[in-house]
Amino acid sequence: MVKFGYTILYVEDVEKSIAFYENAFGFSRKFVTPEKDYGELITGETTISFASKKLAAQNLKDGFIESNPEDKPFAIEIGFITDNVDELVQKATSFGAIMVKEPTQKPWGQIVAYLRDLDGFLIEICTEVKG
Repeated sequence: MVKFGYTILYVEDVEKSIAFYENAFGFSRKFVTPEKDYGELITGETTISFASKKLAAQNLKDGFIESNPEDKPFAIEIGFITDNVDELVQKATSFGAIMVKEPTQKPWGQIVAYLRDLDGFLIEICTEVKG
């Protein structure tokens, strides 16, 4: 059996990133290590995790490309499904998310918007795809 368990974002400040996701999207904190270098949020079936860049550097001896809001986003995104895209986008931007693309209705009926979080990671806010 294989199950998608979590995505880990390498961030500067685990506590700050977790607080952003709690405030902007209403997720609940699962735990943060006493060292505050790793933490997880309860987000549904798949967990979003955060590891400090310092911890990531210990695990990845050859380094990694750091996310930065001033650079282009990576070719990956985190997707959050909601019934009210406009409302969630407004809430997230009020907590510091950066608007990338305003909510737009796709030809198949889905409404999609793009933001970046405090560390520059790309977030899609969308309605569920009706199929």
